[in-house]
Amino acid sequence: MARTLSNMLPLGTLAPQFKLKDTNSNFEYSYNDLKGTKGTLVMFICNHCPFVLHVIEEVVMIANDYRVQGIGVIAISSNDATQYPQDGPDFMTEFAFTHKMDFPYLYDETQEVAKAYDAACTPDFFLFDNQDKLFYRGQLDDSRPGNGITLSGSDLRNAIDSLIYNRNIKNPQKPSIGCNIKWK
Repeated sequence: MARTLSNMLPLGTLAPQFKLKDTNSNFEYSYNDLKGTKGTLVMFICNHCPFVLHVIEEVVMIANDYRVQGIGVIAISSNDATQYPQDGPDFMTEFAFTHKMDFPYLYDETQEVAKAYDAACTPDFFLFDNQDKLFYRGQLDDSRPGNGITLSGSDLRNAIDSLIYNRNIKNPQKPSIGCNIKWK
């Protein structure tokens, strides 16, 4: 399995705008439609990556814990579904249902959104404040498939708590590691 690191978009970058189809509802949503009152988590994931499969349960728990606190949660898949059909929209719907993802799972067919965010891997996490400025980008935690570290979501949870409670992030921001986005 390929190990690709996040590109670490500069903090303070304004959230790139988009309008994409949600594979759960078949509605199109923009960033502004889905952003939260206190901040917005945009994550690039896919259906087949072992790194995503390793963290998806914790990602869903984080979404459920923080949406009620004003954090908008958005998942996007940008993989080339022609070369990787298991990452196509129909399978995205099934993946979301299987993993109880009660937040939009958008399909970036043109890959323009991934490029605008400078996303590199799955999973790749971007947390924006209520002014749509990048507050955190990087890893969920130090756990990886097979490394024996318990999954906790500690890095991302710390970042979201810091955003909500107007604190500085305590730990350095480390890049996420995952499968590379499957570019066309």
